[in-house]
Amino acid sequence: MSLSIGIVGLPNVGKSTLFNALTKKSVPAENYPFCTIDPSVGIVAVPDERLWKLSEFSKSAKTIPAVIEFVDIAGLVAGASKGEGLGNKFLTNIREVDAIAHVVLTFEDPDVIHVANKVDPLSDIGVINLELILSDMEIVSKRIGTLGKDVKKGDKLAIAEEALLKRIEAVLEAGQLASTAEVTDEEKFMIKSLNLLTLKPMLYVLNTSEANENVEFAVPGAFVKIDSVFEKGFDDLIKASYELLGLEMYFTTGEDETRAWTIAVGSTAPIAGTAIHTDFKDKFIRAEVVAYDDLIEAGSYADAKAKGKVRTEGKEYIVKDGDVIEFRI
Repeated sequence: MSLSIGIVGLPNVGKSTLFNALTKKSVPAENYPFCTIDPSVGIVAVPDERLWKLSEFSKSAKTIPAVIEFVDIAGLVAGASKGEGLGNKFLTNIREVDAIAHVVLTFEDPDVIHVANKVDPLSDIGVINLELILSDMEIVSKRIGTLGKDVKKGDKLAIAEEALLKRIEAVLEAGQLASTAEVTDEEKFMIKSLNLLTLKPMLYVLNTSEANENVEFAVPGAFVKIDSVFEKGFDDLIKASYELLGLEMYFTTGEDETRAWTIAVGSTAPIAGTAIHTDFKDKFIRAEVVAYDDLIEAGSYADAKAKGKVRTEGKEYIVKDGDVIEFRI
């Protein structure tokens, strides 16, 4: 399951420094705007001590964690939606990711050149969000225009989509993110191809320093604190990004390997099995399931089974985070 988080923000707020620390991959992090012209991609393991304990438990030859793809996107500036800076290119790159991690600088540093010449986290958030809103307004307006002919013909799907887009357009015109509108999953699927930026899950990443690591202010939405200089809070960021996408993991374990598999929360056993191989959905017979805690507490798979902790589940079973599963196909 390929998952990508775009790291965005104004120039010089610590995006590339954060990316470097997350991925240990060398990308430019010089102290001037637009040093990162092309997005860099890094694959990051989702930290979970259960995986390693299971691997030790099974004496596995290999241990394979769940992963998230982080994309380092160059800094946006005011006017990006109209092509300022490298705006159009950056906005296109953001449209390709599943969620957005918005990095915000919260401390003064004489060695860091802030694009606005002042540190004002709420103002920075407003600048970025406005550019995302303006870009989405253009996309929505164009789509409403193209639907016009089909709407006049009485096409029910076109009429439904137009009504949805007009609702979203009103929210955007009010200066709000599209995610604040009441949009169902079915409606989101209807306009999925538009890749609206402000419908994407967003996480605010507060770049702090040791001096202000306890900074508090009203951030509109989910947030996590990191210290990019001392590499604090990165595990929290990775986990929060994973949860932001509505994901969880289950495990398979044995002498060959122990592995974490990424699935959407609420997946049935056959759907969860497709993380291993697409054939598992159609060929699924049953699943032998034991909770991680029960397996570790039992001391062995055989003892867990003897204590009735290993269950046989069918096609309707909803997989839970931390389940250890053996599929029968």
